[in-house]
Amino acid sequence: MWWQEPVTFLKGIGPKKAAELAAVGIFTVGDLLEYYPRQEAYIDYGNLKKINELKMDGSRQVFRGTVYSVRNSFGAHGKRYTVVVVRDETAYASLYFFLHQSYSAQKLKPGTELLVMGRVRPGKNTRSVSEVSVQMLEHGEEQTPEIVPVYSLSGGLTQINMRKWMRQALALAEQELPESLPEAIVEKCHLPGRLQALKNIHFPTSWQALQEAKRRFIFEELFLLQCGLLSYRQQNHDQRQGIKHGMNGEKLQQVFANLPFHLTAQQQKAWEEISADMEKELPMHRILQGDVGSGKTVISALALSKAVENGYQGCIMAPTEILARQHFETLQEFLQPAGIRVALLVGGMRVKARRELLLNLELGLIDVLVGTHALLEEDVRFARLSLAVTDEQHRFGVEQRARLTNKSEQAPDVLVMTATPIPRTLALTVYGDLDISLMKGRPPGRKPVQTLCYNEAKRVEVYQGLLRQVQAGRQAYVVCPLIETSEALEARSAEKVYEELSKGVLRHVPCALLHGRLKPAEKEAIMADFAAGKIKVLVSTTVIEVGVNVPNATLMVIENAERFGLAQLHQLRGRVGRGSEQSYCVLLTGVDTPEALARLQVVRDSEDGFYLAEEDLKQRGVGQLFGLRQHGLPDLRIADIIRDTETIVEVRKLAQEELAKPDALEEIRRLVELQFGQRFAMIFNT
Repeated sequence: MWWQEPVTFLKGIGPKKAAELAAVGIFTVGDLLEYYPRQEAYIDYGNLKKINELKMDGSRQVFRGTVYSVRNSFGAHGKRYTVVVVRDETAYASLYFFLHQSYSAQKLKPGTELLVMGRVRPGKNTRSVSEVSVQMLEHGEEQTPEIVPVYSLSGGLTQINMRKWMRQALALAEQELPESLPEAIVEKCHLPGRLQALKNIHFPTSWQALQEAKRRFIFEELFLLQCGLLSYRQQNHDQRQGIKHGMNGEKLQQVFANLPFHLTAQQQKAWEEISADMEKELPMHRILQGDVGSGKTVISALALSKAVENGYQGCIMAPTEILARQHFETLQEFLQPAGIRVALLVGGMRVKARRELLLNLELGLIDVLVGTHALLEEDVRFARLSLAVTDEQHRFGVEQRARLTNKSEQAPDVLVMTATPIPRTLALTVYGDLDISLMKGRPPGRKPVQTLCYNEAKRVEVYQGLLRQVQAGRQAYVVCPLIETSEALEARSAEKVYEELSKGVLRHVPCALLHGRLKPAEKEAIMADFAAGKIKVLVSTTVIEVGVNVPNATLMVIENAERFGLAQLHQLRGRVGRGSEQSYCVLLTGVDTPEALARLQVVRDSEDGFYLAEEDLKQRGVGQLFGLRQHGLPDLRIADIIRDTETIVEVRKLAQEELAKPDALEEIRRLVELQFGQRFAMIFNT
């Protein structure tokens, strides 16, 4: 397999160049071929414009010019940038280089011939070009086709060398390049062959050929990812004997009767889906996505009751001790009156108490066990586990979920709960091995949280409003992005805000400071006092984002709100509005740029967590919002979960159809082995 050879296999690459290629993730010849050009950065030699022909509409355009002058300048907050003025026989243009590009731009000398690509807009006296990519036109560069690739490079790597090496690698592919998709799929979806697509993504014969090549590799990446997720499901879930639960009975009716409210239509639908899954022989694998405050714990209580009613045990795993304790208290309230025995297992328990609990669990004297990661430890053994619930699943990886389900000889039903709204396409990718139940809306009696946005000038008034809420018998949160003041970041810290408030406007009010550096026992004590109403104002970092339920808290002030993502602001806002009183969330911002204010306006205008998650995804990208790597999933090199929504839905359906065929999985695995790298191997367990 020539594609597994190190890059030094190619002519012109020695140890030094190999090290520079390794720095951008290229180790083998196959890695090189999968190092696709930047999405929009192809140079169209057939469409070079004169400077005076460039349209000043913000579009990316290509032109040729000679460096006239190079000067450094300083913008807002002292940030340096470089302006390179270029000219041709028709006009001048100013190229703007920021941050890391600025250093390279300073090396350009007057008289240097450049090929320039960038976004062209009106400037003061010349055309202004931003997001600039330049190529020095060196003497002796070979004749190139009309459309030329531009790669993201670092160190001493050059575009000319990359193109030479890429042509060498493509010459090897001409001799031997097996297909990496099922032939039937290639034909059915009218995809170009692998070799043709590789040629056209690096050196396209036309723009149409380039689009077809991109379509092929986007499809391939998403198809193999979905096949991997579905095969993971077959291997780890469906092959083991499941547990068939009976119809809902008397004990479950008792739990229903104990609930202090009736289920909403969305809760009822989610419960019916889960209940139906539990009555099948195949093990349930379902994610329950509920927006903030939609009542997911109630649904988990019903599912756990159903397991116990059938003579089995259930467990629920939460990411923090605070959330685990909260679940324990809620489940005790709902389940104990029906005779269901609930216990709590967390780290730091006394040895004797822990030993006694584990013995009772193994003897079947505990029906429902609530806990943190402590549930995953080897000495935690169930008598008859039939339901494993994990809360806030994005804080646990795929392996941890598997370790929990392996604590039963038969495959237990799995219910994953998350209050982090995930757009459906992302859920299909991250949770490709799970069915999805969705719950929107609030339980009856809860009013929408009123969201307000103010700048620094209104701080005194906001704090006065905070005091009025406390004087009216309510409680409040003040959330800060940092624990302590940082010279590198212009943001208010929890320590500073706590000091200001406790010595100033709130000097006669019981306040507390909460952050992640406190010892677990300290955090627990503070949260317990806040929940009990002893503490009136809690100054905190985002540690309270998950797992705090204080119905008397009616106000949240978020400092430097512009520093948080939309989805995170929504999560934080969900800590208030949990009682019957009107609640408020105040977004305090230290900036007044149109972009920052527009983002905060989106949060102010919407309480739909799923819509906000979509917007967050568009603005911040998948990697920042919801890292794929922690789930054991391969990086996406060309596909985009937001842009390629329709393709994700299409490939999931095709992957399901393909894997339903006899021996299809073995064929897909064989094709995965013919991929250039190992990135899909992990998900297929090959």
